[in-house]
Amino acid sequence: MTAKTSPIIITGGSRRLGLAAAQALRAAGYPVVVSYRKQRPVLARLRRQGIETIHTDFADEDGILRFAEQLRTRYGSLRALIHNASEWLAEGGKQSDGEVLQRMFNIHVTTPFLLNQVCGELLCRHGEKHGYADVIHMSDYVASSGSRKHIAYAASKAALDNLTLSFASKFAPLVKVNSIAPALLMFNHGDDAAYREKASKKSLLNAAPGESEGVNAIRYLLDSRYLTGKTIALDGGRHLARAG
Repeated sequence: MTAKTSPIIITGGSRRLGLAAAQALRAAGYPVVVSYRKQRPVLARLRRQGIETIHTDFADEDGILRFAEQLRTRYGSLRALIHNASEWLAEGGKQSDGEVLQRMFNIHVTTPFLLNQVCGELLCRHGEKHGYADVIHMSDYVASSGSRKHIAYAASKAALDNLTLSFASKFAPLVKVNSIAPALLMFNHGDDAAYREKASKKSLLNAAPGESEGVNAIRYLLDSRYLTGKTIALDGGRHLARAG
């Protein structure tokens, strides 16, 4: 990719929804760049597909700013910045609760905040030329419901939703800023049949639709010209599942 290329950046794009989105958007003709923290065999396949990969770790501010500077150096503008990098840590594990809270906020709040701040100019350049650019925050259903076992995670995703409101105001009208808040989209390979059945029944639609549902939401936001400052809930009616 040259400095004139205006790519879509996907943080945490080497697995699950980030991976599916990177491949789908590349197949649709978009130049795509993904960040990754751990080496995975799939990265070689992504490069063969024409997707650029950048190694980074968002554990601290230095790592975040180094990644942002690479983007500023390599590209003259950005079509979109999709904040997909995430971790799912619970309290009461090997790390102290304070360390869990700091890790969750570093990844889900500090990283998108700093990348938006530093890369806002690159997004606005695309907006000035084409009339639009996008920031998409990948939030979570628990941001609105809370979680007894993942309190820090839920709090950090709620803060991310609030960043959506602030950056939508800051970057308008050149850059649209929205969130996607999935509940259960896909299972892990180790999830047994009993868990899958129980989890699926938490929503009205009794389904785990797969990563394609998240990809469709991303593409909708990229195509939209009149939506900003909103959170799209992908929850299968989960918020109504217990209604009498």
